[in-house]
Amino acid sequence: MNDVKTEKHDIELEYDFDEPPQKVWRAISIPEFRESWLPSDALADPEATSVTPGQEVRYRMRDNAPPFLESTVTFTVTPNASGGTSLRIIHKLTDARFDRITDTAANNNGPLMLAA
Repeated sequence: MNDVKTEKHDIELEYDFDEPPQKVWRAISIPEFRESWLPSDALADPEATSVTPGQEVRYRMRDNAPPFLESTVTFTVTPNASGGTSLRIIHKLTDARFDRITDTAANNNGPLMLAA
Protein backbone atom coordinates (compact mmCIF):
# COMPACT_ATOMS: atom_id res chain seq x y z
CA MET A 1 0.00 0.00 0.00
CA ASN A 2 1.20 3.48 -0.83
CA ASP A 3 -0.23 6.51 0.91
CA VAL A 4 -0.26 9.48 -1.43
CA LYS A 5 -1.14 12.95 -0.21
CA THR A 6 -3.50 14.93 -2.40
CA GLU A 7 -5.47 18.06 -1.56
CA LYS A 8 -5.81 19.43 1.97
CA HIS A 9 -8.60 17.08 3.09
CA ASP A 10 -8.28 14.22 0.59
CA ILE A 11 -6.98 10.74 1.28
CA GLU A 12 -5.41 8.75 -1.53
CA LEU A 13 -4.39 5.12 -1.16
CA GLU A 14 -2.90 2.68 -3.65
CA TYR A 15 -2.92 -1.10 -3.39
CA ASP A 16 -1.42 -3.78 -5.63
CA PHE A 17 -3.16 -7.15 -5.89
CA ASP A 18 -2.19 -10.40 -7.57
CA GLU A 19 -5.77 -10.82 -8.82
CA PRO A 20 -6.67 -9.71 -12.36
CA PRO A 21 -8.39 -6.33 -12.89
CA GLN A 22 -11.73 -7.96 -13.74
CA LYS A 23 -11.89 -9.62 -10.31
CA VAL A 24 -11.04 -6.40 -8.45
CA TRP A 25 -13.55 -4.50 -10.59
CA ARG A 26 -16.30 -6.91 -9.60
CA ALA A 27 -15.46 -6.45 -5.90
CA ILE A 28 -15.91 -2.68 -6.08
CA SER A 29 -18.75 -2.40 -8.57
CA ILE A 30 -21.20 -5.23 -7.82
CA PRO A 31 -23.29 -4.25 -4.77
CA GLU A 32 -23.43 -7.77 -3.30
CA PHE A 33 -19.61 -7.99 -3.31
CA ARG A 34 -19.01 -4.35 -2.34
CA GLU A 35 -21.38 -4.66 0.62
CA SER A 36 -18.98 -6.89 2.59
CA TRP A 37 -16.34 -4.16 2.84
CA LEU A 38 -18.18 -0.93 1.94
CA PRO A 39 -21.71 -1.24 3.37
CA SER A 40 -24.61 0.59 1.76
CA ASP A 41 -25.37 2.39 5.02
CA ALA A 42 -22.04 4.24 4.66
CA LEU A 43 -23.20 5.55 1.30
CA ALA A 44 -25.48 8.54 0.69
CA ASP A 45 -26.80 6.55 -2.27
CA PRO A 46 -26.02 2.87 -2.94
CA GLU A 47 -25.87 3.59 -6.68
CA ALA A 48 -22.60 4.84 -8.15
CA THR A 49 -22.57 8.50 -9.18
CA SER A 50 -20.30 7.74 -12.13
CA VAL A 51 -18.93 4.60 -13.76
CA THR A 52 -16.35 3.95 -16.45
CA PRO A 53 -16.87 0.18 -16.82
CA GLY A 54 -13.84 -1.87 -15.83
CA GLN A 55 -11.84 1.25 -14.90
CA GLU A 56 -13.42 3.64 -12.41
CA VAL A 57 -16.42 3.91 -10.12
CA ARG A 58 -17.41 6.76 -7.78
CA TYR A 59 -19.80 6.69 -4.82
CA ARG A 60 -21.24 9.45 -2.66
CA MET A 61 -20.80 8.89 1.07
CA ARG A 62 -22.38 10.53 4.11
CA ASP A 63 -21.29 10.42 7.76
CA ASN A 64 -23.72 8.54 9.99
CA ALA A 65 -23.43 11.14 12.78
CA PRO A 66 -24.04 14.90 12.85
CA PRO A 67 -23.16 17.05 11.03
CA PHE A 68 -23.58 14.28 8.37
CA LEU A 69 -20.80 15.61 6.11
CA GLU A 70 -20.71 14.29 2.55
CA SER A 71 -17.76 13.02 0.55
CA THR A 72 -16.97 11.01 -2.55
CA VAL A 73 -14.87 7.90 -2.85
CA THR A 74 -13.42 7.00 -6.25
CA PHE A 75 -11.95 3.59 -7.07
CA THR A 76 -9.68 3.30 -10.11
CA VAL A 77 -8.59 -0.12 -11.39
CA THR A 78 -5.56 -0.54 -13.69
CA PRO A 79 -3.43 -3.54 -14.66
CA ASN A 80 -0.03 -3.54 -12.98
CA ALA A 81 3.36 -4.65 -14.30
CA SER A 82 3.20 -8.05 -12.59
CA GLY A 83 -0.06 -9.05 -14.26
CA GLY A 84 -2.23 -8.18 -11.28
CA THR A 85 -4.13 -5.03 -10.41
CA SER A 86 -3.37 -1.59 -9.02
CA LEU A 87 -6.30 -0.12 -7.11
CA ARG A 88 -6.30 3.59 -6.33
CA ILE A 89 -8.82 4.90 -3.81
CA ILE A 90 -9.41 8.64 -3.45
CA HIS A 91 -11.65 9.78 -0.63
CA LYS A 92 -12.49 13.45 -1.09
CA LEU A 93 -14.47 15.56 1.35
CA THR A 94 -16.91 17.46 -0.84
CA ASP A 95 -19.22 19.02 1.74
CA ALA A 96 -18.82 22.83 1.66
CA ARG A 97 -19.68 22.98 5.35
CA PHE A 98 -16.35 21.31 6.20
CA ASP A 99 -14.40 24.30 4.88
CA ARG A 100 -16.33 26.61 7.19
CA ILE A 101 -15.67 24.28 10.15
CA THR A 102 -11.90 24.10 9.59
CA ASP A 103 -11.12 27.56 8.23
CA THR A 104 -11.58 29.44 11.50
CA ALA A 105 -11.06 28.51 15.10
CA ALA A 106 -13.90 28.69 17.61
CA ASN A 107 -12.32 31.78 19.22
CA ASN A 108 -12.04 33.36 15.74
CA ASN A 109 -8.40 34.35 16.38
CA GLY A 110 -7.10 32.45 13.40
CA PRO A 111 -7.22 29.28 11.39
CA LEU A 112 -7.81 25.99 13.12
CA MET A 113 -4.90 23.59 12.79
CA LEU A 114 -5.87 19.94 12.41
CA ALA A 115 -3.50 17.28 13.66
CA ALA A 116 -2.34 14.85 10.99
